[in-house]
Amino acid sequence: MAVSLNFLLVDETPPAAVITLNRPEQLNALSTGLMEELTSELERQAARPEVRAIVLKGAGRAFSAGHDLKEMMDRTLDEERDVFAVCNQLMSTIQSVPVPVIAAPHGIATAAGCQLVAACDLAIASDDCRFATSGVKYGLFCSTPGVAVARNVSRKHALDMLLTGRFIDAPTAERWGLINRAVPRDQLDEEVKALVNELSQLSRYALRIGKEGFYRQIELTQDKAYEIMAEAISCNAVAPDGREGMAAFVEKRKPVWTS
Repeated sequence: MAVSLNFLLVDETPPAAVITLNRPEQLNALSTGLMEELTSELERQAARPEVRAIVLKGAGRAFSAGHDLKEMMDRTLDEERDVFAVCNQLMSTIQSVPVPVIAAPHGIATAAGCQLVAACDLAIASDDCRFATSGVKYGLFCSTPGVAVARNVSRKHALDMLLTGRFIDAPTAERWGLINRAVPRDQLDEEVKALVNELSQLSRYALRIGKEGFYRQIELTQDKAYEIMAEAISCNAVAPDGREGMAAFVEKRKPVWTS
């Protein structure tokens, strides 16, 4: 079932909720209203047990050109802080919802649009897509996009993007680790669908606990990371889906998940 919201189009058909940024005339710029609506929709869709993944796309000729600079002009310092607080909440929500979030960008993904791709758990892009943290060219360094980008690519590659503002193409983005892979534009939907179908065969519980643990441990010291992940996998092992998965492996059969 397709639902049209103020700034989004949502296809709720399981196993994935496909959320399309729907400001094509503005290249899907991330206005405060869009970011707030997207945050709420991510939480709503992830709470539906039949949803096994969430896909983010862009309407028109671009994924997203980043923050809506027209909205940001002539604001006070506190008003600018409010804009970025909303953005920070969106990016945090992508990683906190209990299902995989997949970016499927095409066209361009720049500044906060590039950040949105980097914040997602997985990303498959069309091979004509280009990525940039281009704010520096307009006197507005991409400070917050740099947080997500630097957690995907090496420091040298991150600073190459941040300090120059240059575009990189999809094959480069794949090589640097910003996206998982680039595919021909006419194959993008099918590639994303195949990934969703693969994920939908897995335990929703295991994916949830695994995703949560991954983001908790990734910035910790190795000893602390092992400590919290040992607890996570121990809990996983005694949960119904953990027990079922091990039994299915030993009995050489397909598991039947309860979640």
